[in-house]
Amino acid sequence: MAKGFGDEDDVHEQIESTINDEVQRARSALPEGESLTHCEECDRPIPEARRQALPGVRLCVACQEEHDREHGRDSLYNRRGSKDSQLR
Repeated sequence: MAKGFGDEDDVHEQIESTINDEVQRARSALPEGESLTHCEECDRPIPEARRQALPGVRLCVACQEEHDREHGRDSLYNRRGSKDSQLR
């Protein structure tokens, strides 16, 4: 039976690598340090629960959503999906 260009283990390794890259990217984007009590953009109070859940938070939820939208953080582009990476 013909298998194509790679075996099933290669596919699983690529999927695992993609997931690990995305987890690392997400972790590096998390804030660190002392949380602010008020949003640095709009000066609205940041709820205590948010400050405890995200140490180092600097924006309220509304401003954080806007910031993420502006910086393309909702993009799920798979940079490993290019033809060149599949040929390696």
